[in-house]
Amino acid sequence: MLIPVRCWSCGKVIAHVYEQYKQSVADGEDSQKVLDDLGIERYCCRRMFVGHVDLIDDIGPFSIAREF
Repeated sequence: MLIPVRCWSCGKVIAHVYEQYKQSVADGEDSQKVLDDLGIERYCCRRMFVGHVDLIDDIGPFSIAREF
């Protein structure tokens, strides 16, 4: 789904750097170095990036408009 706005454990705002992280990793950079460069230092925040599975494009076609 979508990356959470805040880390679930510590509450730090993390969503604003997700696109930069995703682009850098797609370009072939090491995820550890990218997270260091973006200032994501706590292990609880790092797991939010490393463990995230982006499913919004897979689930989107199955959503339907509901009429009441």
